[in-house]
Amino acid sequence: MKRTYFSLLLFGLSAGLFLLPGCKQTAQESNLIKRGDFKQTITETGELFTVDNRSIVMPRYGRYWYNMKIIGLAEHGSKVKAGDSIVQFDPTEVKKFIMDRETRLENEQANLEKLLVQQQNNLKNLQSTLRGEEASFNLRKLAMEYTKFESERVQEIKRLQFRQAEINFEKVKRRIELTKVMAASDLKIQKIKVAQIENEIKMAQDALPQLTMRAPISGIFQVARKRRSRDNIAVGDDVRFGTMVGSVPDLTWMKVQTTVNEVDRAKITQGQPVIVRLDALPQVAFDAQVSFISVLCRPYDNNDRRKVFDIEVKLLESDERLKPGMTVSCEFIANDLKDVLYVPNTCLLKEGGRYWIFMPKATGFDKVAVEFHTRNNTHSVISGNIAEGQQVIPVAGIIDQE
Repeated sequence: MKRTYFSLLLFGLSAGLFLLPGCKQTAQESNLIKRGDFKQTITETGELFTVDNRSIVMPRYGRYWYNMKIIGLAEHGSKVKAGDSIVQFDPTEVKKFIMDRETRLENEQANLEKLLVQQQNNLKNLQSTLRGEEASFNLRKLAMEYTKFESERVQEIKRLQFRQAEINFEKVKRRIELTKVMAASDLKIQKIKVAQIENEIKMAQDALPQLTMRAPISGIFQVARKRRSRDNIAVGDDVRFGTMVGSVPDLTWMKVQTTVNEVDRAKITQGQPVIVRLDALPQVAFDAQVSFISVLCRPYDNNDRRKVFDIEVKLLESDERLKPGMTVSCEFIANDLKDVLYVPNTCLLKEGGRYWIFMPKATGFDKVAVEFHTRNNTHSVISGNIAEGQQVIPVAGIIDQE
């Protein structure tokens, strides 16, 4: 047993000595000046949302129904097509209203017919009275003309009788005109009552099909939550107008809501390419682009003093693996440079307003000034009296030597 353990130990030491030069060589190869394409990126975390998300809000049905009971509700998370029924409200109150108004309409229409008959009878009576007064007026007029050769006293009596007949005749004519005006007004009021009831019945009848709320677009139906209990709205609940009862997001096209630090805001432009990766599937990259940049800067949150800008990123491809609410990383491509020299960030020193790299030599190292252009999370683009393939020393190693 001891011999076997000693053999394994000896084999492990031999393997370690064999691999050590290889590890050292790998480290040296990583600290080289390289030439190639260089991408400067800014990576931020965000959350997936649908581009088209329609909220389902209970409307106010006419002047009377602002509180309705749900008697039918599509299942939370179910797939729906545009036009599918998703919410059904109880039509009982509306139907009772229609029956009540139809009864009132019959009564008011009967009153209207009765009013028409009464007005016609009144007008006929007045016209008969008018004809009687007109005949009396004409008789008094003839009688007055025949009294020209009578005494003054008789003539005066005839004139007074004629004047009385004339007054009565004019009085009946004015009464007829006034009756016509009043009849027209009463008839108009009654017709308005009938029209109002007819409009209310039509309003209620139009509301009946609207009690079935339908999906405005195809997607996934999501039931809304109650404000107080945070439970999902369910069948049997009374819902007030203006309350959201659900939503239908279209999963075909997705977007990411994220933020960028105020320092990096100048590097973000409208239409800028972005690479989106799911935290749950980081090996898969989705092409996207910046679709919205907020104008105002805001604090990141109440406990963080950083200032950020809100950014929306629209994905350029549709994929069933993309779901609302998933966490993603957005890699904003700020620069895409071709055929440039770059070194690891750990090998670049900024000192005295200039940038330096350190190259090994037989007895130490050379400190070489370079021109800095830009950097990403791992490398920096430089230029100067340098060439591809030259080895550089990490700054930390130089500081340790000093």
